[in-house]
Amino acid sequence: MKEAPLLPGLYVVATPIGNLGDITLRALDVLKRVNCIAAEDTRVSGQLLAALGISKPMLSVRGHNERQGAEKLIARIAAGEAVAYVTDAGTPAISDPGALLVRAVREAGLAVVPVPGASAVAAALSIAGFAPGPWLFAGFLPPKTKARQEALQALKHTPSVLVFYEAPHRVRETLADLAKVLGGERRACIARELTKQFEETACMRLDETAAWLDASLYREKGEFVLMLEGAAQADTGMAEAEHVLRVLAEELPASQAAKIAAKLTGRKKAELYALLVNTESADDADGRG
Repeated sequence: MKEAPLLPGLYVVATPIGNLGDITLRALDVLKRVNCIAAEDTRVSGQLLAALGISKPMLSVRGHNERQGAEKLIARIAAGEAVAYVTDAGTPAISDPGALLVRAVREAGLAVVPVPGASAVAAALSIAGFAPGPWLFAGFLPPKTKARQEALQALKHTPSVLVFYEAPHRVRETLADLAKVLGGERRACIARELTKQFEETACMRLDETAAWLDASLYREKGEFVLMLEGAAQADTGMAEAEHVLRVLAEELPASQAAKIAAKLTGRKKAELYALLVNTESADDADGRG
């Protein structure tokens, strides 16, 4: 009996992040029944489809041509076709191309259908052991040190678990910045090469991560998911006080800035003064190399 054709639309299909066995039955069914498959990289996805025994016309739709590719796919869907979209691994549009395509198809009034499956962030969180509660996925941090530290500073007092992706050639400096900005005592869980042959996970304090990397030549290889416990609830009010303090310190001596900031925010003057002086000392040390 011939299967009924899929309804016209864009099918956003999650693919394995390493282990081929993580492809879902629904993803297999959709990939076999669509009219064509759009991919971040047709070479990478072509190898996956060949391993799954699927042969379909393929189109390249990735970061640099996503808008133009969307126009072509919209025309095909409007003409009655079912189109799948896959990225190199995992769920499209999560630190991967796909969001612009999805939005364009939606704005054209056409259907967008999720076909869920493997996701590195979900896999990592499931084995981290953090207490149940909110978490914040921040994707990839900026590659430049200053921008990365500024991004982390904005997240410093967030009570949610923080989740980042990182590439192997930047993982050491990123972990160092996490310890510097968030505090070395913050608990971290590192997941490396999830679902692949050399999968490894470990939990420790941030100030222990450098030693963990040093313990094996292979630990700076593969793709990483970095997870950090959230800031203590008692510290969440500190972000506003710290902002006020730094604005005042641009115009006033440290002692006076701390005194006024304490009156405005209700924090203790000594606490704010120590924060300002310690930060200035650290900056001076950085300047000396």
